[in-house]
Amino acid sequence: MPNSFAYLMLGLWPIVTLAMFRFWPKERAFVWSLLGAYLFLPPPPAAFDLPMMPPLTKESLPSLVTFLVVWARFGRPALLPSTMAGRVLAAIFVLSPIATVLTNPEPVVFGRIWIQSLGLKDMVALVVLQFILLLPLLMARRVLASPEGQREVLLGLFVGGLIYSLPMLLEVRLSPQLNIWIYGYFQHSFEQMMRDGGFRPIVFLYHGLWVAFFCMTSVCAGLALSRSGVGHRKRVLYLAGAAYLLAVLVLCKSLGSLLLGAVAMPIILLLPRRTQLRAAALIALVAIGYPVLKGADLIPVEWMLSEAAQVDPDRAASLRFRFDNEDTLMERAMEKPLFGWGSWGRNHIMHPITGEILTVTDGRWIILIGVFGWAGYLAEFGLLALPILMLWRDAGRAPRGSFTPYLGPMAVLLAINIVDMLPNATLTPLTWMLAGALLGYAEHLRGLRVPNRQPLLLRWRSVM
Repeated sequence: MPNSFAYLMLGLWPIVTLAMFRFWPKERAFVWSLLGAYLFLPPPPAAFDLPMMPPLTKESLPSLVTFLVVWARFGRPALLPSTMAGRVLAAIFVLSPIATVLTNPEPVVFGRIWIQSLGLKDMVALVVLQFILLLPLLMARRVLASPEGQREVLLGLFVGGLIYSLPMLLEVRLSPQLNIWIYGYFQHSFEQMMRDGGFRPIVFLYHGLWVAFFCMTSVCAGLALSRSGVGHRKRVLYLAGAAYLLAVLVLCKSLGSLLLGAVAMPIILLLPRRTQLRAAALIALVAIGYPVLKGADLIPVEWMLSEAAQVDPDRAASLRFRFDNEDTLMERAMEKPLFGWGSWGRNHIMHPITGEILTVTDGRWIILIGVFGWAGYLAEFGLLALPILMLWRDAGRAPRGSFTPYLGPMAVLLAINIVDMLPNATLTPLTWMLAGALLGYAEHLRGLRVPNRQPLLLRWRSVM
């Protein structure tokens, strides 16, 4: 169980957030209010559990606090997206749990095992949770919709990776112990942190896979910054930092993050900006279509398993386990396809005597379809992909010079994150922050095509 220091850190974070907004530019303070919390606060089960509220964890508490600080210091910015598609998706994302609760009034029974029905309390908690989850996107589209804000996002990811590499290397050498030493508990299965005769770091995140994915994004952020028009000296420093972080990524022993990095890094380092946007859009569309493609047997599952077996038989077995669970959970989800089964593990299969959960939900997509149905899946993945698709649409029509050097790399990072949400549940406030920053800029580009509008840079200054 978490110790007192874990709860003290959670309780002090609002004060830390206020201090950042007091002494830093709002863009930097916004980025680090979410990034710092994600990296260093204690992971669940450390949380404040208030009545009629979802648990306030290292993700939800900083999002809520940052929203309140931005609201208090910079007025009341329009939160809803300006496009009809964005507003509809946001409304479905926040309000679809109401339909989920209304369509699940009955308990779920597996033999002697009984799971409660959903009621008013669940409806309120789920709607509030969805709103809090969406806050980083809604705020980032206002605070980070500028070249300065985009640069702060990439710089935060890069510097955060350099800082985090130190505890990561410590855990590679000594085994994952930091969360135990500092917060008094281990947040996952220790066996899963053992790999290839050594250890992979977990630090204060949820799993070693999360750490490896964050390290990969830090490498990509360094490469993006090296192409952003900086001088020769800074370019060399960014490239050297990215090379160092790439070595740390190898030590994380995560094949998935290495493969995603092998796709993202050449795109960010070599391709023109508009081509980067097109590549990001293609990646995002394929990721969103994965459930349909898999259901139609268009995903080469057996080929993927055979290729994985040539690299490592254990990893091939793990991949097969994931695919088998996806099939089982998808069959379960199709019993309530539109709005899902809701919370309390109702989307799982349980042993009728012992109550043991017999299924494992790894990918975010299968969690969403099981809990909130196709409505929840399309709303969440649609909101994440929307800014990429908007930028792709405008890539050939926006005025020359309107695309900053940060847009393409950020779109690629967001698209890669969407792909990683297929095998893993790596949806974090950083994901929403990236999406919000891109959505805000995409909305500004959309306004550029309307005559008699202010220049883009002037309107950036006027929104805050």
